[in-house]
Amino acid sequence: MKIRSMGKFLPGKVVTSAALEQSLGLPEGWMMRKSGVQERHWVNEEKPSEMGARALERALQNGGLVFEDLDLIICSAASFDYIVPFTAVLIQRELGKMHSGMPCFDLDATCLSFVMAMDVANSLIQSGRYRRIAIVTAEIASRNLNPNDHETYSLLADGAAAAIVEAAGPEDESRVLNAFMTTFPAGAEYTLLRAWGGAEPPSRCEPYPEAHRYFQMEGRNLLKFTFEHLPQFLETLYDPLDFTLQETDLIIPHQASVAGLSYFKRIYHLDESKVYDNLATHGNCISASIAMALHDAIELGKIERGQRLSLMGTAAGLSLGGVVMIY
Repeated sequence: MKIRSMGKFLPGKVVTSAALEQSLGLPEGWMMRKSGVQERHWVNEEKPSEMGARALERALQNGGLVFEDLDLIICSAASFDYIVPFTAVLIQRELGKMHSGMPCFDLDATCLSFVMAMDVANSLIQSGRYRRIAIVTAEIASRNLNPNDHETYSLLADGAAAAIVEAAGPEDESRVLNAFMTTFPAGAEYTLLRAWGGAEPPSRCEPYPEAHRYFQMEGRNLLKFTFEHLPQFLETLYDPLDFTLQETDLIIPHQASVAGLSYFKRIYHLDESKVYDNLATHGNCISASIAMALHDAIELGKIERGQRLSLMGTAAGLSLGGVVMIY
């Protein structure tokens, strides 16, 4: 499988940490020190389907393609317009493709949705069922943040990206080398948004307790739990390969937090040039983080055809997942 092209969309509302610090009465520089985020984008009235459609339009344009060149659309995100119908349907509607017949579905593994969609798309292409697939991830975190929870309020943000993947030709070096995901439900409540689901439906909980409407994260416990399982995860991901994590040309991790990124680079002795992140200018955009960082890395020439690329991260669950490929 080959990544043919990518597109990205950011909502127009730019929110600086300096402005948030002033509004919340926090010391100057507090958010940059704690979250590593200098500015982030938050939506005004945009919907996930709208942002995803704009990202997909740009990916098609960058790939020299039109909508009809696709075989399948996968929306890989934790955000949605409505619980029913699923968002991939609405992305097509936003594109004006009301009678396309294009098959589509949603895949939600929270922050790992894009990475897992890459794995699924590769399997579908390898099977011969589909030839060219659009993977779209569009996330809105800002509407479920508690201003009194400074950890999440300073970290999370909104954005969208799309990747068009296709069967590699006989002359292409591009291919997926390995993919792996592992999940430990003991960490399920370290990241939690209680409201809106079947466990606490509106009919039973109206009005919702205010705290249940907001995303909640136990950052310290989550980081500790993640790094307990990270060594075994990386060993399993890289064991079938003939090169190591340190020999990977570019690693794009989930933009989870400045503490997590810094610790990851330090304990695995990774050069700054080998790990790409855009946390300072984008924040943590759930599953769109890895996709947008990959888009930016390609645009900036940080990764070139034939080089080794690793996409990896964590997700609520707790899950760890990754895809290693030749770009």
